[in-house]
Amino acid sequence: MRSAIWSGTLDIWTGCAILLNMENRARSVPASAFARGLRVSGMATGMAGATFGALAGQLIRGQGADLGRAVLTPANALRVAGGLSALRGAAMKLGQMLSMDSGLALPAEFSAPLAQLQANAPAMPPAQLKKVLTQAWGADWPRRFRRFDVRPLAAASIGQVHRAVTQDGRDLAIKVQFPGIARSIDSDIATLGRLMRLPGVLPRDVDITPFLAAARAQLHDEADYAREARALAHFRQALGHDFIVPKVWDDLTTPQVLAMDFVESQPIDSLVAQPQATRDAAMEQLTALTLRELFELGQMQTDPNFANYRLAPDGRIVLLDFGATRDIALEDAQNYRALLRAILAENRDSMADLMAQIGYFRGDVPPDRRALILDLAEKASAPLRQQAPYDFGNATLVEDILRQGQELGQARDFWHVPPAEMLFLHRKIAGMYLLGQRLRARVALRPLVEPYA
Repeated sequence: MRSAIWSGTLDIWTGCAILLNMENRARSVPASAFARGLRVSGMATGMAGATFGALAGQLIRGQGADLGRAVLTPANALRVAGGLSALRGAAMKLGQMLSMDSGLALPAEFSAPLAQLQANAPAMPPAQLKKVLTQAWGADWPRRFRRFDVRPLAAASIGQVHRAVTQDGRDLAIKVQFPGIARSIDSDIATLGRLMRLPGVLPRDVDITPFLAAARAQLHDEADYAREARALAHFRQALGHDFIVPKVWDDLTTPQVLAMDFVESQPIDSLVAQPQATRDAAMEQLTALTLRELFELGQMQTDPNFANYRLAPDGRIVLLDFGATRDIALEDAQNYRALLRAILAENRDSMADLMAQIGYFRGDVPPDRRALILDLAEKASAPLRQQAPYDFGNATLVEDILRQGQELGQARDFWHVPPAEMLFLHRKIAGMYLLGQRLRARVALRPLVEPYA
């Protein structure tokens, strides 16, 4: 079906049947704290009902009542995932963040459904979109455009993206933030923090306060489109010769609306049909970019969703969505550089000291579990040590690490929430690895990392 279009020369708000169809499929974003609170309360009530039902079932079957096991049911996990998807914003984004490191922040029963909260949020209805744009640009904003596609190109947790052409001929991608998202962050985080503290969801002694604080700060950053515009400009200046980074148009950009060039491109997956050498070169370039972000640029785009990487007609890779850009502290970069040096030298003692300093495990972790964590780290970093090209397509490293990591995470008495910075970095690295698998790329990684060791 062709995209619905609002035209600056027509009465764009009436008589359009396709808009009515979109209204039926779209889901309005609850903007007020009261409305969002009702949604969360409904989710909590549903969880409570399902939990009591599970407890009753345990008693009927002659089992001892286990509140933790009753909370961690597939029905409750799906209920949480669905509720967060409807709320969008901080609620949905926090669910994504909690699924980044399965088995560390949440049990697998919850982290698996939350992992589905990636890039397919429901779009807001056209009437709500109109209200947001009117507040940002004024009531006469349609006159500034030759066309404005009503159907979004994409919708995620914070906002949705529309294609538009201005009266002066600029072909733009317009990122529109869902209403009320920025002011709902603190209350959403506090409410979801209480849900996470329900019996059985996390071990009793796990302190999630630092994680929630970091998540709150990150979400405020992502909701600030002026900040994202600055990140786009920074990466465009640093990488413009090697990648395509869209230009920001300040005259249409506000803290809730981000206007940038629309770049004709295909999904990065289109490389799958290309020759091996082409796929290898693309993956090598993206791996090198990740290293540059960590060790040179001082900033990293930490959302490795495949949709954020596209392929332009000239073969260059297009980089999109810099809302999740995080500053890399010099001390953190230095610590990771030292850890990389220890990994390449296969110096296990130095690895252990640096991993403890970074936050991979607590100081009171028993020696046997410390050894298991180090074993896992050595396995995960093995591709960095080999001189030959690493065959992503035929490797089972991710599956092996996930299985061992889940086994490690079952010892809940020694769980802890790692530093948020580490979770974001690992999310980026894992995303790059999965992209390498998708492309069936072969890349010699050691020559890429050695200059930074």
